Amino acid sequence: MNRSKLLAIDLFAGCGGVTEGLKQASFKVLAAIDMDPIATETYRLNHKKVKLYKKDIRQVDVSELIKLIPKDKELDLLTVCAPCQPFSSQNRNRENDQRATLILESIRFIKVLLPKVVFFENVPGLVDSSVFSELQKLLFSEGYSAIEPVVIDAADYGVPQRRPRFIYLATRMPKQLVVPKPTTSGKNRITVRKAIGDLPKLNSGEKDPNDRLHSARKHRPIALERLKYIPKDGGSRSSLPDNLQLECHKSHNGHKDVYGRMAWDSVAPTLTTGCTNITRGRFAHPNENRGITVREAARLQTFPDDYEFYGNLEQIATQIGNAVPVAMMKNIAIYIKKYVRG
Repeated sequence: MNRSKLLAIDLFAGCGGVTEGLKQASFKVLAAIDMDPIATETYRLNHKKVKLYKKDIRQVDVSELIKLIPKDKELDLLTVCAPCQPFSSQNRNRENDQRATLILESIRFIKVLLPKVVFFENVPGLVDSSVFSELQKLLFSEGYSAIEPVVIDAADYGVPQRRPRFIYLATRMPKQLVVPKPTTSGKNRITVRKAIGDLPKLNSGEKDPNDRLHSARKHRPIALERLKYIPKDGGSRSSLPDNLQLECHKSHNGHKDVYGRMAWDSVAPTLTTGCTNITRGRFAHPNENRGITVREAARLQTFPDDYEFYGNLEQIATQIGNAVPVAMMKNIAIYIKKYVRG
């Protein structure tokens, strides 16, 4: 049996979480496409041997990519992690988001590249959209079959984070695809403690001199006063005295994670682009009176410590929040590799 690396192409590559996971699963990534000027610089730093198309996917000529596939090989995997904002419940303008149909660009690539397997990843909201119905119709018309649409939790696939994700696998091979089995479900989940518990302690505004990413936000005095009242290891803003509660929260029962702390022996909440900001979710450190650092966020998204990030800390937090968790992609890619090789 030919044990050379399977070949993949990464659409909507962002800062490279999918590519990193594929490489860890021993795939060779031939090309990647993304137009974000900051995220693509991060991608270049870490994946120098991959042909990167730093442009709008609608402007990419697919015939350029087919030249990258060796004449005696076929493309094994095409990954499609299109922008999720058009399908996110947090996007109040999602009905008018022009990015919604970008995922349909993948059909143009599928028709020419004929990948054995196509992997789609997005937020759960995609499955109920008219765009997804159109995507399925186009896939089936090209001779692909697929698993039933499913929402998985990244925490069940090696990620120390509760992160519901919609995944969809399609194939032109005759064998039946199934949903990849969880690798770290139940008591085997990786905890916040295991992911970040060994990092140096920091106070608000302090920096680790040996790691630029392990730098704590400088919080306002009122924020620090509030954090003193939030119980360690999983506490919430419900413990705040009346004089420290935000006026908007006194008559509002939602957004309960704001000012909340992560719990050491559980998984983290879903990281967003505001994951180092304690006013944006349960992003306070389990013990220390501060938000998590970018380094801690990167670990909770399972980026290795030697992964380089381009940009300032806020730009890096955005890249991390938008990324596909590396370990989740790696574990799914291992299943795909076994499926393709039979």
